[in-house]
Amino acid sequence: MAKDNPFDPDLVRELANLIADTDLSEIEVEKGDLRIRVARMITAAVTVPVAAPAALAPSPVIAPPPAAATAEAAAKTGAPHPGAVLSPMVGTAYRKPSPDAKDFVEVGSKVQAGDKVLLVEAMKTFNEIVAPRAGTVTAIYVEDGTPVEYGEPLLVIE
Repeated sequence: MAKDNPFDPDLVRELANLIADTDLSEIEVEKGDLRIRVARMITAAVTVPVAAPAALAPSPVIAPPPAAATAEAAAKTGAPHPGAVLSPMVGTAYRKPSPDAKDFVEVGSKVQAGDKVLLVEAMKTFNEIVAPRAGTVTAIYVEDGTPVEYGEPLLVIE
């Protein structure tokens, strides 16, 4: 490594290989004034089950449960709700911008696509979680300051 160029491509390759060989989504190393962060984009495929033709036949219908109850049941069974906003990373979820501020959204809040709904802090960086679509927040699964995993449902927008 040259003195005038502190960048070490071998270290970056090694970090990239480490990420590829593990379930990590990012890694950061710091030595003196040099800090290297390597991250990978992880996309989750969403599959939507299609009803079988027999299921389309009329059947007696009992009043459906409220959307919030359905969302909570889906979260407990592991099947994400179709309107769920999933955590893009491992970190700590915050429902408000600062300890003395009000929450970004509450159950019943109307949001537009792109509205900030939560923050997820990872490695001392606050990442804005924005509404992917317009709608109403029908369930919030995280409390302020709680840890979240990658792909974990944070809230539901219907």
